[in-house]
Amino acid sequence: MNVVVVGAGTMGSGIAYSSAASGHFVTVVEQDQKLLEQGMHRIDDYVERNLGRGHINKDQASRIHAKVKGSVDFAKACSNADLVVEAVFEDPRIKEQVFATLDKACPKNTILASNTSSISISRIAAATKRPEKVLGLHFFNPVPTMKLVELIKGERTSPDSVKAATSFVETLGKTVVQSADKTGFIVNRALMPFINESVKLLEEKVATRDDIDKAFLLGTNHPMGPLQLADFIGIDVVLSTLKVLETELGEMFAPTPLLEQMVNEGKLGRKTKRGFYDY
Repeated sequence: MNVVVVGAGTMGSGIAYSSAASGHFVTVVEQDQKLLEQGMHRIDDYVERNLGRGHINKDQASRIHAKVKGSVDFAKACSNADLVVEAVFEDPRIKEQVFATLDKACPKNTILASNTSSISISRIAAATKRPEKVLGLHFFNPVPTMKLVELIKGERTSPDSVKAATSFVETLGKTVVQSADKTGFIVNRALMPFINESVKLLEEKVATRDDIDKAFLLGTNHPMGPLQLADFIGIDVVLSTLKVLETELGEMFAPTPLLEQMVNEGKLGRKTKRGFYDY
């Protein structure tokens, strides 16, 4: 399958690596050469890391490198795509612009998937003339190791598109769960309020950072505490997702002020080496 990944950030590079590692031909598209080079470097890091850990051998590493290419030429990259996965910033207007461009650049049979974690698929699909081919494929970070993908059908997504997208995800060794096109879908609808309330515990001095995280590590057997998880996801991503949920579902999802403050201060978590923890 010819797969195009739009956006070479953390999620896009992970999707690209996983697709190539599973035998698909992948083109990664970015808006400029610098961002593209950063994304290709992330993919190289995945290859080297998995080679070092013994998860792949040298022949497999070479095959992955051979199957991934980068491009800043949107139209050329999409000209023979079977599936496009969009992984740009979590902003409805930006995603609508990307999908309108994809609709013009891709063959008529190309399936257009969004990696959105919260935005309506029907809204995104309305930017195209092929809503039956549009759906959500929400991967989780880090993509190569996380086994879940949420598949979200829009109002007009066809059964054939769902079947083809499900088959693609399964070739990556991942499991699909289907969600209705309701803001936040399954995981973020429940996870983001949990993180938000955990930040409030810190903000209101109910407990220390370490004790909040320790409580969930030891009391509910979570693999990491909610504040550490927020750093891992990205404080900016948590904030933007909560804002989408608040807009669609009401003030119970309103982000607590500390999240806004941290984003303004550039404390975005692991990617900036400063968040609730220092890295």
